[in-house]
Amino acid sequence: MKHNFFRRRVEQVKKIRISFAVKTAAVYTLLFSLILVAVVVGLTSAYTTYAVRSQNLDRLASFVAGRYERPKLPEGDGGFSGHQFKFSAESDLESGLENFAQANGVFIEITDDDQSQTTSYGDESINQSGHMDAVRRVNTPECHLRIRVVSGDASGFAGMSDHAFIGLIGLLLLISAVFGGILIRKMLRPVYDITQTARSITVSDLSTRIDTVDSHDEFRELAETFNGMLDRIQESYEKQNRFVSDASHELRTPLSVVSGYANLLRRWGSKNPEVLEESVQKIIEETGNMQQMVNRLLFLARADRKSQHVHLERFSVTEMMREIAEETRMIDGNHRLTDHIEENVVLTADQALLKQALRAMMDNSVKYTPPGGTIYLSCRKRGDRVELEVADTGIGISEKDLPHIFDRFYKADEARTRGKGSSGLGLAIVKWIVERHKGDIRVESRPEKGTRFTVSLPNLQELHS
Repeated sequence: MKHNFFRRRVEQVKKIRISFAVKTAAVYTLLFSLILVAVVVGLTSAYTTYAVRSQNLDRLASFVAGRYERPKLPEGDGGFSGHQFKFSAESDLESGLENFAQANGVFIEITDDDQSQTTSYGDESINQSGHMDAVRRVNTPECHLRIRVVSGDASGFAGMSDHAFIGLIGLLLLISAVFGGILIRKMLRPVYDITQTARSITVSDLSTRIDTVDSHDEFRELAETFNGMLDRIQESYEKQNRFVSDASHELRTPLSVVSGYANLLRRWGSKNPEVLEESVQKIIEETGNMQQMVNRLLFLARADRKSQHVHLERFSVTEMMREIAEETRMIDGNHRLTDHIEENVVLTADQALLKQALRAMMDNSVKYTPPGGTIYLSCRKRGDRVELEVADTGIGISEKDLPHIFDRFYKADEARTRGKGSSGLGLAIVKWIVERHKGDIRVESRPEKGTRFTVSLPNLQELHS
């Protein structure tokens, strides 16, 4: 139980979004702090070591100077506390200084100012630049001496020379720069992934995506945006492929019909008037269907390229609806057409496009309503909007097909629409026209009960594109 709780907590922490700028600042602040701590610790240690050595060297120099200031010691004098050599009145001073220098690892140099003589004790190789030293002067009536004690250890920071210490700081900076570069490169991994993904994408493979599991900053958002863009590109590409495939399929049928009747004409048309009339009629009919489909394909292609122009004008919707009603009554005698058209309904829109949309909806109602059925056409004002409605008592649309009826080349159940000659493009054009006019379209339908299309358009004086 506790294990699951902690695991959930860890997963929640991992999902917290931390800005790249914050992470970068944290990395370099940490590295700078580590370098600063190392420098402070090094300087503190060096200063402490230097102070201890300097103090010890001063004590040694003071001890040697004291031997000359008090060359005769009382019996039983313990000498210099803390060292193994003791000087007494009977001891040999020079021998004692030599042993004292070797025992303490120092070099002692004594200069007699009166006689200009210098005497040294200990390892003379110690006497060089870079080693600490301490100087004491002895001024007594008997002598004037200058005593110099040189440490066996080199001066500098913690036993290192100044150049060595500076080199160490430079090495720490280099290590920090390399380590920081590695961390920043890891944080920038999504950018490299995006670059590699972009290079690997081809028309034949759009499935590559960037892994966003290990990123929790702006780069995760960038990667997700890039993946979303690839999803949209892939969807558009697949839709375009389906569009081309469906268009080819839809054109193949009428072309096959035309080809078949053309062959029939060539064989029997000149001898049989009935075959001639039927063949010519079918060729004209299928040619018209192809022409209509090609026109719709061109319309949608222009719409996709945003080159389909919309010519806005103020016109009477009442008159337009009456024209459509009269045209339908003239060409369709198999259905009963009723209308309810309000007076003085005006609209700013592209009249030709709007009439094309209404005719497409009327054609659908005529096509999918059995003979003797009713088609209803209406036009009315609704506040600051205008509603246009086309309804019928036809075969209706099933619930599973309703969400897709505006998709290009989509057709409902073939068993219900067989022989209707639908290309599946009309309603796609209707939807584009309505949306281009900032309107919306609603569909209500029940199988065997009929379908109702309601178009709602803004009743504005000027429509901005």
